[in-house]
Amino acid sequence: MASESFAYNNADQEAWRPSVNPWLIAVSVIMPTFMEVLDTTIANVALNHIAGSMSASYSQATWVLTSYLISNAVVLPLTAWLGNRFQRKRFLLFCIFLFTVSSLFCGLSVNLPMLLVMRIIQGIGGGALAPISQAILMESFPPRKQGIAQALFGLGVVVAPVVGPVLGGWLTDSYSWRWIFYINIPFGLLAMWAIQQTVEDPPWVRHSKPGPLDTFGLVALSLWLGCQEIFLDKGQEDDWFGSQFIRIMAVLAVSGFVVFVWRELRVEKPMVDLRLFAIRNFSIATVLIFLTCVLIYSIGLLTPQFLQLLLGYSSLASGIATAPLGLGAVISMVLVGILVRKIDGRLIAIFGFLVLAAASFRLSQINLSINAWTVFWPQILAGSAMGFLFVPVNILGTAPLRRDQIGSATGALSLMRNVGGSVGIAWVSTLLARRSQMHQTMLGQDLTPNNLLLLQDLHGIRRFLSMECASFGNGAPQALAAVYRILQQQAALMAFTDVFQDLVLVALGAILLVALLHGAAPRPGAPLH
Repeated sequence: MASESFAYNNADQEAWRPSVNPWLIAVSVIMPTFMEVLDTTIANVALNHIAGSMSASYSQATWVLTSYLISNAVVLPLTAWLGNRFQRKRFLLFCIFLFTVSSLFCGLSVNLPMLLVMRIIQGIGGGALAPISQAILMESFPPRKQGIAQALFGLGVVVAPVVGPVLGGWLTDSYSWRWIFYINIPFGLLAMWAIQQTVEDPPWVRHSKPGPLDTFGLVALSLWLGCQEIFLDKGQEDDWFGSQFIRIMAVLAVSGFVVFVWRELRVEKPMVDLRLFAIRNFSIATVLIFLTCVLIYSIGLLTPQFLQLLLGYSSLASGIATAPLGLGAVISMVLVGILVRKIDGRLIAIFGFLVLAAASFRLSQINLSINAWTVFWPQILAGSAMGFLFVPVNILGTAPLRRDQIGSATGALSLMRNVGGSVGIAWVSTLLARRSQMHQTMLGQDLTPNNLLLLQDLHGIRRFLSMECASFGNGAPQALAAVYRILQQQAALMAFTDVFQDLVLVALGAILLVALLHGAAPRPGAPLH
């Protein structure tokens, strides 16, 4: 009887189709996805303005980013359970409403504590938007069009983080930092109306019977993800394990993770279905998504930092210079949605990592004489790699799953995407700082009183300064300061090239994981094994 019921449910899942055209559904769910992912980066360039208007330090203002990411991360794994418990469409509408209203109050905040509370609420509302939207898209399109569905979703989650700093810089410079939050309001209202008209819950969601809320598991999950995000976000700033606070966060994160996994594997109806990781393709796909986001977020951070710190670009100018990341992603998303129907997804993913390695290698050749066009093509390559990786990896990872398992899978994939971005930013920030210190020490070993070339250069600088400005006197202190600035600049340049070379190795190493994927996945509805 149990096997007959299982077969009936699988057949029911395969036969179900939405009553509305899938393309209309796609447009409806992409709007909140784009809006939510945009908010993970749109505030990056406005932190100085926020700190100034609220009499806070820059370090305090960075909690505007951290608070959102923490609450967002905690909700991601719970998306499937919450959608089944409260019905997915109703829950999605509530999340958009919460995100939109909290965006309004973020813009109206009169002090930093109020803004942080609103950002936490905004993260809670936004956490479920991307995984629910991805699940709806995958269920709405038939199997032969899954590539198109994943490409559409990818346009939201891949392009939005690239657009965020550019849009945020323009809004902040042209109007006020408050408009980076106000801009969500019309799109949120439009998304609510569109989803109400087009989206419907499939039968396995309407008839689902999730278990009761596991309070113990929820506390462990919140402890793990919250402390992990603080550890990654504040680690470099506080010298990692040299800080007692960071050590405490690391211990709490590991403890929360261990307790959460133990709890979820023991309960009959877990909030997060960790048993999905027993499926080879899915578990490998989550790691590949993690590595992809480590690489993409690293490139997205390093390139504007190089342009600003070493070439003197403004925040807006550096954002515009790195915008080709989004252009490359749009082009490849459209192309790969068609290619996955004709070419083995593993070959496309391997090509994507090779392209990403090529982009990182090209960026490792930068120097202080480059211009914006020098980074244009590497940015195009890196952006196009996102499409060649994101779409086939998601398809290969979710193909063996039953349709009623898609919600849990998309929550896990979205979490890995966010964690990968956080790890990538923390990793390259630490590498950049440590490599800069190392190269500065090595270069400084040659700057001794016995170095004739150094003495000649100092003499030339002193003569120039004394001729240009009489107040400098003999110009000796200013000459030494100028040499030290050159030393710092060269050390930073060498650090940037080192980190880009490390990214090449990570991209090439990820290809080995792609080879472990099964090319022909079982049909949807196949039993787990």
